[in-house]
Amino acid sequence: MKKEFKMSEERHQELKDELNYLKTVREKEVAELIKEARGFGDLSENSEYDEAKNEQGKLYSRIAEIEDILLHTVIISDSEDHGNAVTIGCRVTVAELKDGKVGKELPEYKVVGSQEADPMNRAISEESPFGHALMGKKEGDDVVVEAPVGEIRYRVVKIER
Repeated sequence: MKKEFKMSEERHQELKDELNYLKTVREKEVAELIKEARGFGDLSENSEYDEAKNEQGKLYSRIAEIEDILLHTVIISDSEDHGNAVTIGCRVTVAELKDGKVGKELPEYKVVGSQEADPMNRAISEESPFGHALMGKKEGDDVVVEAPVGEIRYRVVKIER
């Protein structure tokens, strides 16, 4: 079974725009680099040609990657009703749990598909250990995250759509 890539409509459009740019603008730029490098003489000792061909390989690899992602995309709508449970697109606030007592409240996280994950900006993938543990939980539920240092416990404080 092929992997599904869950993402928002916005991220889907961003990937389509990137693919269009790569196929129309960037492909012509790389072709021009190769043409220019051929003019420098013997191809067996031409580092500019080698670099241009490497760039072409990276370009075609990225195009194939985006096409595969778009082919297997599942659009997640923010408007779908999932009750009060955590789903992709939710903003979740959790608090640390230590010895059964609620501790420090952490800043809000947004649960997103794997293609949109950006942990530095608090956008966590539903496939990450933390995101996976949050999926389906409701306000007041306890969450156990398996981490290299052992189990880390949280309590879901607030869920927003």
